[in-house]
Parts: sequence; C-alpha cells; structure tokens
Amino acid sequence: MPSTDAEHLPDKVRDALKAGHLYYMQDLTMDAIAHEMHTSRSSVSRLLSYARSSGLVTIQIAQPHEGATRIQQQIHERYGIAAHIVPMPSAISDVDRLERVAISAARILDRFIDSNQTVGIAWGSTMSALSRHLIPKELHNVEFVQLNGAGNTYTTGVLYASEILRRFGDTYTGTIQEFPVPALFDDPQTKVAMWRERSTRRILDIQERMDVALFGLGSPFSEVRSHVYAGGYLDAEDYASLDASGVVGDVATVFFRADGSHHGIPLNERASGPDIELIKRVPRRVCIVSGPSKVHSLRGALAAGLITDLIVDEGTARALVALIEEERAAERVVVRDVA
Repeated sequence: MPSTDAEHLPDKVRDALKAGHLYYMQDLTMDAIAHEMHTSRSSVSRLLSYARSSGLVTIQIAQPHEGATRIQQQIHERYGIAAHIVPMPSAISDVDRLERVAISAARILDRFIDSNQTVGIAWGSTMSALSRHLIPKELHNVEFVQLNGAGNTYTTGVLYASEILRRFGDTYTGTIQEFPVPALFDDPQTKVAMWRERSTRRILDIQERMDVALFGLGSPFSEVRSHVYAGGYLDAEDYASLDASGVVGDVATVFFRADGSHHGIPLNERASGPDIELIKRVPRRVCIVSGPSKVHSLRGALAAGLITDLIVDEGTARALVALIEEERAAERVVVRDVA
C-alpha cells in the first residue's frame, strides 16, 4: 500500500488507508476494525471497497493453478510473450466475459503505464469496456494518443473515441491527443495527401515514439461484434474484399491474415491505423482479448508479432493452446513425410 502523510489527506482517504492497513497488513476482521475505528462493519466494508477501487490498495494474486500455469507456459514457448489468464466459468455470456476481462485488465495495467511515457490507444468494444474500469494512478508527463481515426459515413466518431481517451487521461493525469480522421478513407490517395498535412503529421510523429500500445482485436467472427464491424465502417464490398484476402482480424483497423501477413490487403491502403511494422517497434504491446470466437484473430496477431503482453480469458487461452497443439501435430506429420 502506498505510504503518505495522512494528516494532509481528506478524511475518507485517510480512513480508507487505515482500514486497508488493518485489514490487509494486520489481518484484523472487519468487526475488529469497526470497533477500533468507532464505526459500523458496513462502513468498514465501504472503506475497503473504496480503497481497492481508488488504487489506495492494490492486490496481486499468485496463480498456482496448474492448468492456467501450463497454458501460460505453452503460449510463452510458442510465441515468447507473457500471458495473463483471467479465470472464467465456461457457462458465461460473451458480454459478461468481456466485462470480467476488462475489470481484470484494468488492474493489471498498473504495471505497464508509468510517468514519462507515450501510450497509444486503439478504440473498440474491448478498449471501451476497459476504460470504464481503470484504477486511478497519479502520474506525470504521460501522453495518450489515439491510434486510428473513428469517422465513417454515419458519424465523426469523435465522441466515441475521445471518451475512451478522456478516461485514460483522467485516470492517469495525462494529456490526450485525438486523431480526427476517417477510420477508412474512400480513396488511398486521399490518405496519402492527408498524411502530408502538418496537423496530421504531428499525431503520426507522436505515434512513432510510443512506449506502450494498448489494443483489442477486431474480428468478423466475434459474438460481441467488434466496433469496426458493427459501427457502419464496412460495406458489402469491403466485406467481400476482406474475405477474398483471407482476413481474420484487425488491430486499429489494420487487417491481417491467419499467418500474420498484412501486405496486399486492399483495405490497408485506406486504413488510418498505424502500419503493423510500426506497432511491432513499440517496446510494450498489450493486447486484451475476450471470447473464444476471437481465437483466430488472436493467432493471426501473434503470428504477426504484434503482442508482448496478452490479457485473455481462460476459455480463449485454452482454445489458442488447442490450435497450437494442432499446428505442432501438423508440423510433426510434415517432418515424418520429409524423412
């Protein structure tokens, strides 16, 4: 728990710190704390909840669960990344699954975001859910930059994307840099011209110096439809083009195939998101994924080398490992045939 000069803190913060210390550091019961603090047990419960939700108290859980540890190891061995697996019952809706992954991810993010950083944020259903559960952390000189435009023929997308950015800025006392361009340009040449504009170039330069990139994965197969596929960004011709190109998902409206390749996909020439090679140069790339229906998009992103840290629900992690085992079995068959 953070140490501070309690005399200069608001009463609620001071009381929450004291209750948290007694409960987590001294192992007192809530009844004992209520007696010591001359208050009710329900008041102690509210103080402890406030201490957790405000970031005064952070909780780390060692995960000795053999199954989860084995899955993490298999993912690490295959892709060289750190996987953070969120326990989840099998009988749960994708909406509830996303919410629980978002809550867990918000608590894990504390270790990735720090002062003096530039953090790229991709908008989408997952990032929107995550932004609602962020834990306050007072930092300095932190800049959050929008990774891709959000406008389409139905909306500017400014309110949707800026709300996500604003929550990050407010939570981490940082500045925000919006990117007010279309998500997908009608004409690739319009994008080329726009990218020459100094106002646009300023945002692109900020993206190029990112320390951390935070993103979910778009997928045409997801049960909780990714915002790019549900928000009027693609028409029938675009869907046909994606299908012809073998696309399995996207990061910040930049599309990729199951093998991680992204060249030769026509929509990428019109996309406002950062080139995949730029994302791969970011030192820390945190991907949040929820729902087994996104497993093929996840495998494609991993094949592309887009991820350093993965926060994923247990069911999706197991589905990914099943694909890994299928790939290994296919590789063994090929080796035997060659031999």
